[in-house]
Amino acid sequence: MEDLLPDISDAHGDEVQWVPVQWRDFGGKHVFFGRVETLRCYEDNSKVRDILGKPGAGRVLVVDGHGNLNRALLGDLLAERAVENGWEGIVIYGAVRDAGALSEMALGVKALGVCPIKTEKRGLGDEDVQLRIEGVPISPGDYLFADLNGVMISQHPLEFGEPS
Repeated sequence: MEDLLPDISDAHGDEVQWVPVQWRDFGGKHVFFGRVETLRCYEDNSKVRDILGKPGAGRVLVVDGHGNLNRALLGDLLAERAVENGWEGIVIYGAVRDAGALSEMALGVKALGVCPIKTEKRGLGDEDVQLRIEGVPISPGDYLFADLNGVMISQHPLEFGEPS
């Protein structure tokens, strides 16, 4: 199941949208999928901390950090919290830090890049909103599928498995 997205694309092409970003993989899980929770924030990861402190129940947090690489929206402490609370993965349209520690965790993490600088904590951000990343709408409740080939979004759960 290393190359999940090509199989999903072949079987469900009309039902999925590829997010045309060349993501970098930082987590210990390279293949992950789940129902989407959304957050939009800028140089402030207060809401990331709040959301990851709640039960994840196998969901994936998608954070629109506006493509900003000046502050890291996720580090090892918040990623540990995500693992403890049952999150499947985190996709950040922005930066992360503690890349070495993230790579050892049982968590899918994709981001644009890294930055060693932490964010300010102002409590700002918009939760449960529709995001638009590189023209692709991503809504709370959508389904996200990720592997080393990138990220795909579906409005509905998909059946997938080994090709017959």
